[in-house]
Amino acid sequence: MKGMAPSLTQAYRRRWWMACTAVLENLCFSAVLLGWGSLLIMLKKERFYSHLCTKNETGVPYVSYTNASQEELSCVDQEELLNLGFTIGSFLLSAATLPLGILMDRYGPRPLRLTGSACFALSCVMMSVSAYNPEVLSALIFLALSLNGFGGICLTFTSLTLPNMFGSLSSTVMSLMIGSYASSAVTFPGVKLIYDAGVSFTVIMWVWAGLATLVFLNCFLNWPVESFPTPEELEEMQKMRSGDDAQEQVNHSTDKLTEATQNTPNTIPFRRSVFSPIFLWSLVTMGMSQLRIIFFMGAMNKMLEFLVTHGKSHPSGELVTEAKEKVSFYSSIFGTLQLLCLVTCPLIGYIMDWKIRECEEETAPAKGDQQSSSTCKPKRDRKIQKLTNAMRAFTLTNLLLVLFGITSLIDNLPLQILTFILHTMVRGFIHSCCGGLYAAVYPSNHFGTLTGLQSMISAVFALLQQPLFIAMVGHWEGDPYWINVGLLIFSLTGFLLPGYLLYYRKHLMQERAAQDKATGQNASESQALNQTDAKGINHHSNGHIPQEA
Repeated sequence: MKGMAPSLTQAYRRRWWMACTAVLENLCFSAVLLGWGSLLIMLKKERFYSHLCTKNETGVPYVSYTNASQEELSCVDQEELLNLGFTIGSFLLSAATLPLGILMDRYGPRPLRLTGSACFALSCVMMSVSAYNPEVLSALIFLALSLNGFGGICLTFTSLTLPNMFGSLSSTVMSLMIGSYASSAVTFPGVKLIYDAGVSFTVIMWVWAGLATLVFLNCFLNWPVESFPTPEELEEMQKMRSGDDAQEQVNHSTDKLTEATQNTPNTIPFRRSVFSPIFLWSLVTMGMSQLRIIFFMGAMNKMLEFLVTHGKSHPSGELVTEAKEKVSFYSSIFGTLQLLCLVTCPLIGYIMDWKIRECEEETAPAKGDQQSSSTCKPKRDRKIQKLTNAMRAFTLTNLLLVLFGITSLIDNLPLQILTFILHTMVRGFIHSCCGGLYAAVYPSNHFGTLTGLQSMISAVFALLQQPLFIAMVGHWEGDPYWINVGLLIFSLTGFLLPGYLLYYRKHLMQERAAQDKATGQNASESQALNQTDAKGINHHSNGHIPQEA
């Protein structure tokens, strides 16, 4: 299989094809599980775990009629079990990033992407098979959702290496990758529209599994075995390509850069990066944000239902039907709004790239002007500018998260569309902010492992959404108010990270000012010595000037 893989040079020529297909593949196959609200409705209609809803305390079955020909059973026990499947799947969607990062550093993105597409196809097959006899095969949904989450994160995580091939556009391409990942929650609402049109659930899943094999084939034909070079290595490649024989130099440079990336020494110990204050504060911020985002996705249908029924213990048949219709309608709106991530994620990419190119241009000395380059100092420090951009991005994201928490408390159903928009923006922003911060502060050889470790810890913390959901449908009888109040207060801790970044940025600026002052003194002394030498040379050469004239 290695012999059939394209070389790094061939992959570089195909980078736009790989980027465009990666966006489509992320949109249709990565984090589709985050469109849980629509999938939950389909699973209920397919009667997964409906055998748990035979009788309630009064002996009356839980039955609601969605149309004249189909009977839908629903109860708390069924919802808790299905939500548990979502919890496990979403946990793997984030927690698997740490082992994936280690494996990708060792083996490259190609085998992981092949494995991820195969797992996704298998998950669709399992969902289709279990739908034939849900009373017996309902338990397969746990394995299917787990494979779905694992396969999705494999596709997402490997696509995040592609922006390295795009130089100064890397952050913008990264934002498109994250945007397509975040927008993939629209896929299940789209599938639900096909399902409501009369297409069988099993047929949909079989077709989806077939499409996943196309992802496998695309990766097999176009993705190289080697990891993609970093932006710094790409800059070196571009310099080497400036000669006449550009293509030959690219071939040599890619080989050299591949060897260089494998032999780069680990100068800063990883333990120092893990126990740094920035990483520890980022764990608090990301864990809180992940819990907030995942809990809303898992409990959204029950929240919308409560806004219609207002927690009535014995609602009328008309009110139950209205609640079902409203939940289906608003869950479709929520899924459609996930496409906003493709628009909003590049926005945070622009914030993270703000004035970065200006730093690069100012630090680059002019050709043939060695004297001016030795005394010319950049107006902006690259690391400080990246840190400033990350601080602003985190502040904006946390403000949106707090506003999201406030709107979710208001008992107004149409207003929840604004809540959906804010939720979508926060979900797209937060990962770009974290990735940009780690890239600015930590060594490049720590980036993948730190990102994976952060995602795994955040996923473990997000497991709290299951007991919160049980408490909401049990103790509070479907009322999410007090849980949302608690999460709103907890979300204020997200401002601690940008607060520390402000302090750290001030410290770096003081160090930079002291360094510039010392460098300026040395430059002035060197300039004085050069002037003294120049005067001596002019004094000895005065007798030759008339002869030359």
